[in-house]
Amino acid sequence: MSAARRTTTVRRKALTVGALTLALATGLAGCSGSDGTATKGMPGGAGAKKGPAAVPQTAPRLIGDGSTAFTGAQPHQPAWRRLKPGETPPQFVVFSWDGAGEDSQKLFSHFRSVGKKYDARMTYFLSGVYLLPEDKKSLYDPPQHSPGRSDIGFNDTEGIRATVRELRGAWQEGNEIGTHFNGHFCGADGGVGNWSVEEWKSEIRQAKSFVKNWKTNAGLRAEQPLPFDYDKELVGARTPCLEGRKNFVQAAAQMGFRYDTSGVNDQIWPKKDLGLWDLSMQLVPVPGRAFQTLSMDYNFLVNQSPGTTQGDPSQREYWGDQMRDGLVQAFERSYRGNRAPLIIGNHFESWNGGVYMRAIEETIATVCTQKDVKCVSFRQLADWLDAQDPDVIAKMRGLKVGEAPAAGWKAFLASQPAAPAGAPATGAGAPAAVKPAERH
Repeated sequence: MSAARRTTTVRRKALTVGALTLALATGLAGCSGSDGTATKGMPGGAGAKKGPAAVPQTAPRLIGDGSTAFTGAQPHQPAWRRLKPGETPPQFVVFSWDGAGEDSQKLFSHFRSVGKKYDARMTYFLSGVYLLPEDKKSLYDPPQHSPGRSDIGFNDTEGIRATVRELRGAWQEGNEIGTHFNGHFCGADGGVGNWSVEEWKSEIRQAKSFVKNWKTNAGLRAEQPLPFDYDKELVGARTPCLEGRKNFVQAAAQMGFRYDTSGVNDQIWPKKDLGLWDLSMQLVPVPGRAFQTLSMDYNFLVNQSPGTTQGDPSQREYWGDQMRDGLVQAFERSYRGNRAPLIIGNHFESWNGGVYMRAIEETIATVCTQKDVKCVSFRQLADWLDAQDPDVIAKMRGLKVGEAPAAGWKAFLASQPAAPAGAPATGAGAPAAVKPAERH
């Protein structure tokens, strides 16, 4: 790990149905670099599927200082169409990563390879300060904090070089680059839950700026640019600790975002909030326990080894299996039920010996190879949702968690009558007694 990576204490909570479990944990997010090269090619594998065709790219048109460039349409994007009457919807699964950066663990590059192997596109939520060197930290002026402050530190030159390499390759492979913002401030003391709409706008503008100016800030002018215009690429986010969603969504709606994934949902079809698709985290089973938790590695962690990221070694294999099996159970109840998209969040961390990384990789191998399953990015899911008849989405929202249409999909979607004027979309949202919980 580089000296730029920081170990900080972050206040978080773990959510269970009927109870809110508090936990203090050590935040290990960060990004530093290595001299490894990016994985190339499209490896095969058991159950691997052929992905969308690549799109020929144009000569790069540099933007600003050359940190980013317009290179044409993004490769490996699906061509969606509207469901036909009586057609069964695909089963979508979204794997996403908070604070994506490449460090000595090389988990970013590893999961790029996993995604290629199983034809899984993902969303990487970049923390903007991972492209800002320590000696330029004063360029970051966080809301309600002094300039140069960050709860996850900053980066060094090699860390920025490695992270940019992975971001570049990820986008070229069809994945999405979103944002996890910058300083990752949680809790009552200046945390994002207290930020105003205007403060959120400032944070978003700064996150964009660090991506658009990494060459100048890090002195890496000879490096290749990121192959996208970040002002157009950035259309969605997950807030730190899942806090501050109300004001963030207002800011995001005004700044042209298309989705948010910072709340707590059941596994039902999504709806829009202020024009943004609400693609929030979901409650999923915890096998062997009498409650559910959020579909994120951190939430399984705090229910398994509360108070520490490195718990009892004798339990780690079981804990990894428990997370994998919980996610697969969640998948099965959607796949064989209402076909609601399954949303999964992760971190590039080796908590409890790396068992959650194993659990995610085994989940990808299990679900992304099945018939009619599409493992996509949030942006690709939003594209599909926007291509559908809104009345069809509203009708599918009436299906409860795990509920398949009684007479089958052909009958359920055979006709697509318009919803009564002014009628709200049906279906249950997050349980009324459950509050959004803080997350890393």
